[in-house]
Parts: sequence; C-alpha cells; structure tokens
Amino acid sequence: MTDDPKPSTRTAPTATTSSYSITMRLHTRPDNAVVGAVATAISAAGGMVTAVDVAESHAHELVLDVTCSAGDAEHAQELRAAVSELEGVRVHKVSDRTFLLHIGGKIEVSSKVPLRNRDDLAMAYTPGVARVSQALADDPEDVPRLTVKGNSVAVVTDGTAVLGLGDIGPGAALPVMEGKAALFKRFAGIDAWPICLDTKDTDEIVRAVELIAPGFGGINLEDIAAPRCFEIERRLRESLDIPVFHDDQHGTATVVLAALRNALRVVGKQIDEAKVVVSGAGAAGSAIVTLLLAAGVPDVIVFDREGCLVPDIEDLSPAKKELAERTNPRKVTGSLRDGLRGADVFVGVSAGGLLEAEWIQEMADDAVVFALANPTPEVDPGAAGRYAAVVASGRSDYPNQINNVLVFPGVFRGLLDARASDVTTDMLLRASDALAAVVRDEELNPTYIVPSVFDPEVVTAVASAISGR
Repeated sequence: MTDDPKPSTRTAPTATTSSYSITMRLHTRPDNAVVGAVATAISAAGGMVTAVDVAESHAHELVLDVTCSAGDAEHAQELRAAVSELEGVRVHKVSDRTFLLHIGGKIEVSSKVPLRNRDDLAMAYTPGVARVSQALADDPEDVPRLTVKGNSVAVVTDGTAVLGLGDIGPGAALPVMEGKAALFKRFAGIDAWPICLDTKDTDEIVRAVELIAPGFGGINLEDIAAPRCFEIERRLRESLDIPVFHDDQHGTATVVLAALRNALRVVGKQIDEAKVVVSGAGAAGSAIVTLLLAAGVPDVIVFDREGCLVPDIEDLSPAKKELAERTNPRKVTGSLRDGLRGADVFVGVSAGGLLEAEWIQEMADDAVVFALANPTPEVDPGAAGRYAAVVASGRSDYPNQINNVLVFPGVFRGLLDARASDVTTDMLLRASDALAAVVRDEELNPTYIVPSVFDPEVVTAVASAISGR
C-alpha cells in the first residue's frame, strides 16, 4: 500500500465546494489502514473528505463509499486518479452528487387538500369546483383568495443570460429556474413555476407572459439578456395588473445597496458623501446605479467596454447614454483604474479579472470592494483584502456573499401579501434598509455585512418593508 501519495502537480483551486462533490465507490482489502490512506491521498491532492461509509463488508473485501469535495470538474478527476494509484484500492464507480440531485428535477406539484374518497373529489373537483368557478366569474377579485394565484409566481426566462454561462437556451436554463422555484418555496412559502420560453423575440416574450399572467400573482423575470430585458420589463409593467420584478436587476441592486450601507457603517462613511464606481452597464449595473442614486449617492461613475461613461462618447447604446447622462458628475474619462482613483467603493457586475488588486491602494482610505462577477470575480477577494477595508463577492467560499436569495423571496412575499400591482423604487429602498438592519450593531464587522440566507428574520423583514405591514 502506498504510504506517501504523490501531491497533485496542478495548482489547486481556491477552495473545495459541494458544487463539485463526488462519491467514489471503492473496492478495497479489509484493512483498517485503507481508509486512512484514501483520506490522505485525497487531502494531498487538494480535496476534502466529508464522509466515509461502509457499503458492504466481506471476508476478503470492503466496499466503501467515500464522499469528497473538489474545486472544479478537473480537480474531481484528479482526486479519482490519486485514489486509483493506491495499492489494494479499486475505484468501481464515481458519482457526481450535484448531477444526482438533479435527476428527475428538483421540484414537484403536490395537493394541499386530501383526496381520499368520493366526497373529497366532489369538493376539490367536479361537481363542487363548478360552484367556485362560477363565483369567480361573478367576482374576479376573489381569484387570488380562492386559487393558487394568490401565492404563485412565474419564473420566466428565454435562457439568454444564464448565470455566467450566457446564451445557453431555454432547456439548459431549466435547472436554474427550478432552483429559483425551490428557493421561493423554502424561504418564503411561495409556489413558483419555471417558464422557459423558446424565443428571443421581445414581442413574443411579452405576449407569452401576458397570456399566462391570469394564473399568477407575480412575474419574476430571470436571466434575460440586456438590453432586451429592459423593454420586456417596461412593457409588462405597463400591461399587467400584477407585479413584474426582474431579479437580475432589482434583486441584485437591493442586496448591493443593503451591503453597501453596512460596509459604510463599518468604515465610518456616509452614503450621501460616497464616491462609487460601478463596473458593468448591463441589467444589474443599470439597476444598481438607479438605486444608488435614489439612495442619495452623489458621485457614481459607470465603467464599461467604452471606458468610464460620459455622454459625448460616440456610438453609445441608448441605455448606456442614458446612464452616462445621470452619472459621472466630475466627467472622469479613461480606464477603470482612472475611475477608481479616490473612489470609496467599487461595485463589479461585469467580468472576471478586470481589476488589479494593487489599484485599490489608489482608492480612498478604507476602500470597499464588491467583486460580484461569477464564477470569476473582477478581483480575487483574498488579494483585494490586502488593500480594502471591506470585501464582498458573489461566492460562497468567502465572507460577505452578496446573493439575491437575500431579497427576492421576501420581496415577493410582501408583494403577494399586499396584493400589490407594481414594484416601486421606494419599496426597494425600504427593503434594502430592512435587510441591512437585520445585521445588528454588535454583529457588524468587515467580514459580516449581510446576514445569512438562512436567518429567519431576513424574509420577514424584507416582506414587511415591501408590504408596509
């Protein structure tokens, strides 16, 4: 048996993660030293063993299930190879736990009422249901009270801007929409359905949502590419009598503002005196800028492919030109580094590797850096932490994860409870304040500026702020 497994020659990923968790079924000699050797080999290759289970035991053989976390798919293969090299160990099968979790989908529809006998069927379905349908035809305002509409949200996508994957289509987007629906149920008790539309045509998307709207209490637009998403949201808000919320825009903006309020509390700065640079003029960046301005931030610079945006840049898209006209009061031009000089805050919703950590030294003292691009942040959070007072990212393997799940369940819980017909900027400002306040003064520090997504106060606070109750 190999006592000194060779370390991996590849640079290990930043951190292991359950996203790349695997279970290896091993056939081994019945030797107590085997388990230790397997664990040592995995550790030496940069992995983390999370469970070892004896699946079968025989006189001359053990069957072990060893579960471990890797940093990415290539790293998972390296862990398998490291174990395969051990004497007396045979890797029989490797299962990817993330793929196993998705088999058959992650959500289901279940009945809230018993269907045990003819009486139950007669009330839940025909003939009794006809009485309810007739009552709703006579009084349509009762539809939310007597149907699932009052607690339901459609999660709508065309699959053109999915996570950091881009335009992967409606079918490939479905697991993400399922996950969103599962989060709605887990955190806010809301029944959500994934609606994946096989079109990129703005008119068709708008019409499709209008046609299904009678069955839902709210519409959550998700992963629709800019600038098309702006028009889709605007038109649906005009035509529908239920709230329309584009989470990539307004969910992101709300949690970013909450995190910023608390980060500025940490460093002792006021939001109405802050200089902020936002990298990325897409859906998220545009909404963040709008909410920051509404919250009283006086100096916002937007950086995109054209550089620091000013109105006189040639060939700006209408959306970017409008952003430029509302921002950059000092008319700073040039590179991202030019925009960052003297800034208090950097908010990145753009692309990985745009910001050199050393540039942070040129920002104002006690700089705040939010590097939110996924899966690769604009700057490595660990490197940024050497120069910034507060660092946040969209990653779960670093402190201060800025995640939309802190916002959208509570937002829709409040909208549905209030039977709201629209989502306003004032609502989002209140929700941001409420989310920030969940982190108490005695809890606040540079590594804890947003609460845990599992904090039960989060949804309650955000929902109350939205509904005004």
